[in-house]
Amino acid sequence: MNKAEPRNFKYYDLIMAACVCVLLCANLIGPAKAAQVDLPLLGTVTFGADLFFFPISYIFGDVLTEVYGYGRDRRVVWAGFGALAFAAFMAFVIVNLPPARNAFMDGYQQHVEAMFGNTWRVVAASMIAFAAGSFANSFVMAKMKVATAGRFLWARIVGSTAVGQLLDTGLFLTIAFWGIWPQEQLLAVFVAQYFFKLIWEAVLYPVTARFVAFLKKAEGLDHYDRDTNFNPFTLKV
Repeated sequence: MNKAEPRNFKYYDLIMAACVCVLLCANLIGPAKAAQVDLPLLGTVTFGADLFFFPISYIFGDVLTEVYGYGRDRRVVWAGFGALAFAAFMAFVIVNLPPARNAFMDGYQQHVEAMFGNTWRVVAASMIAFAAGSFANSFVMAKMKVATAGRFLWARIVGSTAVGQLLDTGLFLTIAFWGIWPQEQLLAVFVAQYFFKLIWEAVLYPVTARFVAFLKKAEGLDHYDRDTNFNPFTLKV
């Protein structure tokens, strides 16, 4: 018996590239910075500076699982994990290379260390939290789709994000900053980030739903993970 030829998708590779790009930018620019804004009624709100951008990677995860299935989203998660690992290694090498001996480079080295000299805790926190949160998000999304027979997309997106971001945000802040930031600041940042990410996901739902509908029509695919192997440590679809 001849094996079925693997399907070629129009947009899967582009979505994978976009997801990895967002993930790298969100983790390299701003995650270790705590920002504050004063809001009416709420007062001073503290949050991670990457707050507006990292949740976009979860939207990609929802779209990939909804259209292409858990197995293909799993490949994207591992691609993102590999990109984060390489970025961390490259940053480590560049920061630790001896700078040229001149006044300009002496000052510039300090800026490079400030921007890319993240501690091992921040790097480990980013990678562990991303993997755990992304796999949880995709797993819940896939299981809810089968359970609801493909209905209630909004509930599946928000519900899966609630689980994934709980793990992601909690693990990242705990691993990266426990014992460094005051506990009240950690709690404030966690609460602000977690609920903002859920609200952000809900606000962007109309765009997400249209994107999902477009992809399903363009790809001729609406995957249900009824017989899927949910082992995260495999690349098989």
